Amino acid sequence: MTLPPDFTLLQVVPELETGGAEQTTIDVAHAVVRIGGKALVATRGGRMAARLEADGARLAQMPVQTKNPLVMLGNAARLVDLIRREKVSIVHARSRAPAFSALWAAQVTGTPFVATYHGVYNAKSQLKRWYNAVMTRGDLVIANSDYTRDHVLAEHHLDPAKIVSIPRGVDLKRFNPSWVTPERIQALRETWRLDVRDRRTKLLLAGRLTRIKGHLLIVEAARRMKAEGRDDFLIIFAGDDQGRTEYRHEVENAIVQAGLTDQVRIVGHCDDMPAAYQICDIAMLPTTKPESFGRTAVEPQVMGKPVLASDHGGTTETVVSGETGWLVKVDDPDAWAQAMTKAIDMGPPRLAAMGQAAANRARRLYSVDAMCEATLAAYAQVLAARRSGSNA
Repeated sequence: MTLPPDFTLLQVVPELETGGAEQTTIDVAHAVVRIGGKALVATRGGRMAARLEADGARLAQMPVQTKNPLVMLGNAARLVDLIRREKVSIVHARSRAPAFSALWAAQVTGTPFVATYHGVYNAKSQLKRWYNAVMTRGDLVIANSDYTRDHVLAEHHLDPAKIVSIPRGVDLKRFNPSWVTPERIQALRETWRLDVRDRRTKLLLAGRLTRIKGHLLIVEAARRMKAEGRDDFLIIFAGDDQGRTEYRHEVENAIVQAGLTDQVRIVGHCDDMPAAYQICDIAMLPTTKPESFGRTAVEPQVMGKPVLASDHGGTTETVVSGETGWLVKVDDPDAWAQAMTKAIDMGPPRLAAMGQAAANRARRLYSVDAMCEATLAAYAQVLAARRSGSNA
């Protein structure tokens, strides 16, 4: 099945600041433009908007991030107008709040509706379960991992034929070690104040500064390592606090209290993640709650770096413990201290060998091209089902 030549995709995502859902939005938009279609993204906007438009997609700026019912109704009206004006073929929602407006607009215009479950949304009440279920009320649900698919099936009792698992993809051109120039690495070293003569093992935790990412867990694990006499490591936290200044201060204070100001560094948002992975020796994803996929466990593997990741969620699919990295007991500082120590003690040659195994597997399974191809095939399947339904 192929898409029609006049195919027009409208994706709806709260904002384009940073994150896996946002990057996937841009990747799929680019894939649609590449085959000659039109790609629109309704969003509040953000720092990634320029990249979206540079790829040939178009931005439809509106406050779709809101949970205000009146503004959501206004968004629905704006989307109806956009769908009709641009002759949109499929509406694809990537978050719950904007999914309400997108679903209403799709139903009013008779346009197929697809939604991607980018995360595992827990529900402790019937109201929250109803709210989450908006993602399942269209023609097809896309889950970003088998873990997410299993959760959706269990939570919403969906027909298995209405949900497909399409893992997130990594841009193998962007995340290619041979394309990262020495100048880019040096520029990032200077930004992060890293001395090229510093031979300590560097461990990178990439991700926004939020409690569930496990920064405090790593600080405590590092404190225990230092108490054992280890100081041959440097831990780098790369990510925005996105306004969570209270949590950032909590992490900073924990670093000071543990006597780790020389071992743990907060460097803020990073625009050049390929260079960041080249600088580090080991990547970490110590999430205290399961990630549905865990992009920052896959990107470093593509770059040839082994990963230490919490043993739950999507990372149990993307990290092969003992081969491409290690799966570590969740929220256990002793287990993390031991795993980090073990990884450091492997030394550069063995870490490089493990990193190569990680790259071989991740490049085979998690390319952005494979993800986009599967997504476009899913769109074609939805359109074909709609056509056969209308002809029945």
